[in-house]
Amino acid sequence: MSTLSLLQLTKQFGDVKAVNQVSLEVADGEFLCILGPSGCGKSTALRMIGGFEMPSYGDVLIDGASVVDLPPNRRPTAMVFQKYTLWPHMRIFDNIAFGLRLRRLPKDQIERKVNDALTLVGLTDYGPRFPTQLSGGEQQRVALARALVLEPKILLLDEPFSNLDALLRVRLREELRRIQRQVHITAIFVTHDQEEALSLADRIAVMNKGRLEQLDVPSAIYANPRSLFVADFIGTMNLLPATQTDHTLQIGNQMLSAPDSFNGTVTVAIRPEDVVVVPETTPDAWHGTIDHLIDLGHYRKAIVLMPGFGELKVYLPKTAIFTEGSAIALVATRYLIYRADQPPVEVSRAAMEQMSAQVT
Repeated sequence: MSTLSLLQLTKQFGDVKAVNQVSLEVADGEFLCILGPSGCGKSTALRMIGGFEMPSYGDVLIDGASVVDLPPNRRPTAMVFQKYTLWPHMRIFDNIAFGLRLRRLPKDQIERKVNDALTLVGLTDYGPRFPTQLSGGEQQRVALARALVLEPKILLLDEPFSNLDALLRVRLREELRRIQRQVHITAIFVTHDQEEALSLADRIAVMNKGRLEQLDVPSAIYANPRSLFVADFIGTMNLLPATQTDHTLQIGNQMLSAPDSFNGTVTVAIRPEDVVVVPETTPDAWHGTIDHLIDLGHYRKAIVLMPGFGELKVYLPKTAIFTEGSAIALVATRYLIYRADQPPVEVSRAAMEQMSAQVT
């Protein structure tokens, strides 16, 4: 049985459906990231799971039982908010112990649970301190400990690292993943940061305008986005308007092959890493000029101007000898073809070359 089920979950504010008929299931011990741009409904969905918003329609089931009529404190969930919401007048120990004291647990049991939670988040000796004596990252660890000490079935996290610097975010998300696996807790993590989602999640739920666009494992979300929105939102993507006539795609004055016969307007999606440099004499190569080079550490991003085509984003190895203004020849090794209201069609250069060889 799934730990969490959302059934046609909907939240309407006036004429706006912030969350629109979202249905999904989250298994016991799974780490699910809800990913999307600001205003897509991801935080509203999380707040409905936690009981901080009432659905306009639909249901939230935990272990098969509906919890929509239960207040937040009676649900088997705990929320870690974007803001730390620590009481500044209380010591760290007392901040974490607060929920346990409301449950009237014995003093020795509270002390043991709080100390275990502090050890779990790497703050063993921080109990006597006050929140103002801690860094932002340490305060966020305290907020996590305060949620975990309640031993919820589901841990809810609403962009908890968004106020931290980039390096600290990376460190804390690695710690969060370690802790989640160690205690084997189901976690729902809301973020607009695609790198965060790709590195943390067992599965990612991509939302757009209140709707669930795609739910899949990170590798499938990246390699096979099911819609143009997901293709454009996840990673870097070249989206190129094209016209298909039978088995030929025309993008400006450039040509690509299509695996099936179709006539009409399509969009071709190509990842920068799926574009490779080839000798200028390569058949069907695209010829362009490097307009701009961006050094990104272990590789360089090139913006290539293609006559009669537009621009193409390409990743070049550090060893590649190119400068701005250099002529370059390219081929796409893999691309996706999007047509209105249809699943994308994947094309690989190797498969197309094999098909051409069989025909000839």
